[in-house]
Amino acid sequence: MDLEPLWLTLQLAVVTTAILFFIGIPLANWLAYKKTKVKAIVEVLVSMPLVLPPSVIGFYLLLAFSPSQSFGKFLETHFDIRLVFSFPGLVIASVIYSLPFMVHPIQSGFAAVPESLREAAYSLGKTKWQTLIRVLLPNIKSSLLSAIVLTFAHTIGEFGVVLMIGGNIPGETKVASIAIFDEVESMNYASAGTYAFILFATSFIILLSVYLINHRLDRIKSI
Repeated sequence: MDLEPLWLTLQLAVVTTAILFFIGIPLANWLAYKKTKVKAIVEVLVSMPLVLPPSVIGFYLLLAFSPSQSFGKFLETHFDIRLVFSFPGLVIASVIYSLPFMVHPIQSGFAAVPESLREAAYSLGKTKWQTLIRVLLPNIKSSLLSAIVLTFAHTIGEFGVVLMIGGNIPGETKVASIAIFDEVESMNYASAGTYAFILFATSFIILLSVYLINHRLDRIKSI
């Protein structure tokens, strides 16, 4: 069995989760506390990947990134960057597709923090940034953990989006889910089963770990 797809999947999941962590916190904070008419539109855009078929998202990204289109042509002409059928393209597609899995748990965590806690921090002279780092984030550790784990696990299982954007290039865009598809098409069910079991076991262990950790954090809070 070729281990390259598994290694590539791990790389994609780690990079995507890291990027979304730094994007998701300020975005979730804004969605949790900001009161504006634009908020509803932003929330809908963030949630769209949950209801849209992956092939739809992949199709529009494929059009946008294609060198035959203005945006893709601009990137290739001025920066020598081609996102279609490349690992950076997979990362961007994964960031967009997994965005709600990072933002929603953190947003719920922020919303659950008592308003009095923020007001107390402000009254003590803390800035919004200091309040976020020193007050809010320490109080939503379980939400942060859930967001990280869900994003990581979701990225591992991506298929439609990565197939549309990355295709099937060994060592570049052939992640584990694509490898399973290839093995099934070749009727090599033993190899496909091995890939599938590894992904299943990894996802199970990750989710079980986060549930156990969150349960422990909840017990500590109740003491």
